[in-house]
Amino acid sequence: MTSRITRPGRKASVTVRRATARDAKRLTRLVRGSGAYEGRYAAMVAGYRVGPAYIDTHRVFVAVDEGDISGDHGVRDRVLGFYSLLIDPAELDLMFVADAAQGLGIGRLLVAHMRDEARAAGLDRVRVVSHPPAEGFYRSMGARRTGTAPAAPPAVAWDRPELEFAIPPAA
Repeated sequence: MTSRITRPGRKASVTVRRATARDAKRLTRLVRGSGAYEGRYAAMVAGYRVGPAYIDTHRVFVAVDEGDISGDHGVRDRVLGFYSLLIDPAELDLMFVADAAQGLGIGRLLVAHMRDEARAAGLDRVRVVSHPPAEGFYRSMGARRTGTAPAAPPAVAWDRPELEFAIPPAA
């Protein structure tokens, strides 16, 4: 299952495809370089690695551009964001959008794709333990707050919002 958007006035379209082991280094760089994890949140991603084994084991999908979406002429198949959907238990484990791609609809595209994948897998809901600054985004995408996941030091020294996406059956 692939999704695609074409931005008006842009030469490129964005495609969501299944990640491969070859994407591991780029996904790791995206996580570690995320501006959302600066300051007090930096320790959580400092040594984080999205490895080939993780990609092979889980449903990891990447949003890639197919040309010139932000002025980088000649750059193709650039990773703009990604997510990982766990099936049992149903959880959105990771979701990141590159800082330079924020505001382009990549997060919205990834959430829509995740919902389609969850539906195809027979899930009726998907849990999200959110990075605190991302809660507003998930809520704007239709997730509802269900609780709070307590801090788990040393990796995560803060409480996190727990949310849930309802996955209605296909119409």
